[in-house]
Amino acid sequence: MTRRLAEVAKYVGVSEATVSRVLNGKPGISDPTRTAVLTALDVLGYERPVKLRGERARLVGLVLPELQNPIFPAFAEAVAGALARRGFTPVLCTRTTDGVTEGDYVDMLLEQHVSGVIFAGGNYAQADAEHGHYQRMLERGLPAILINASIDGLGFSRISADDAVAVEQAYKHLISLGHTKIGLILGPPDHVPSQRKHDAFVRHAGRAAMVERTIFSMEGGHAAAARLVELGATGLICASDVLALGAIRGVRRAGLSVPQDISVVGYDDSTMMTCTDPPLTTIRQPIEAMGQAAVTLLAGEIGGSAVQADELLFEPELVVRGSTGIRAASAAKR
Repeated sequence: MTRRLAEVAKYVGVSEATVSRVLNGKPGISDPTRTAVLTALDVLGYERPVKLRGERARLVGLVLPELQNPIFPAFAEAVAGALARRGFTPVLCTRTTDGVTEGDYVDMLLEQHVSGVIFAGGNYAQADAEHGHYQRMLERGLPAILINASIDGLGFSRISADDAVAVEQAYKHLISLGHTKIGLILGPPDHVPSQRKHDAFVRHAGRAAMVERTIFSMEGGHAAAARLVELGATGLICASDVLALGAIRGVRRAGLSVPQDISVVGYDDSTMMTCTDPPLTTIRQPIEAMGQAAVTLLAGEIGGSAVQADELLFEPELVVRGSTGIRAASAAKR
């Protein structure tokens, strides 16, 4: 009991006496402090006193695949802010190198009796990944929202940036700069957003389509760009900003320059893309609008609205910076 009081008091920033008064239902504690103490019990994994268990704080799980790619912290910030404005407390879960999986986190969240879950990237976007934990959520009737494209048939509402529009914007931009040999760098074959980008690219490029698939990392972008440059590509469209930064490295390793020899377009417009060398032309996901929409849908489902297993598509925006330029005359000889 003493340890619990100390941990909760430290977490909330109040005295152990205050925590004790809350747990014992004593008067004289403000509502915000009382709510903070009860939320801390939930977050730290302590059982509430029996008389308080009917007042479980409105916790919402926020599950991310990683934090190294800056797009995911950006989604976390947008979603967490929108949740707080509606009186929910986000519980951040991100996969770790020590083997804590997305399914493990879902089981933990179910044990904590969270009100709902928002996923910003994860197994649902990969056809060959494990999906059993989504079925467990459905069986428990736990509301959930998926951000960005998922495999079919999961039964959850989705909020997505339009991958086809993104590719169209990037492709037309490069064409307008005189590039006729354009390559596309995507994630793995089972990655649904990548497949949507692939299908859109083939519709525009036809038989001239040059596509490389790789893992979502700078190293993957580097290797894929090197292969496309060898095939004569002068413009590269990448399925993430991280891939684009790797592609720029690959172009330079080949002895060429960006954008003088090769133009590169990213996807996400994640943090610090204005500070890269050169600043990255990219397709911006409307993160704030998507995050707010996800929270609005989740709040409705928590409140009893019927689940609509639909997908709301948000239009991305081309942001032109220094990594794209007019095709050099020398490129025509390559």
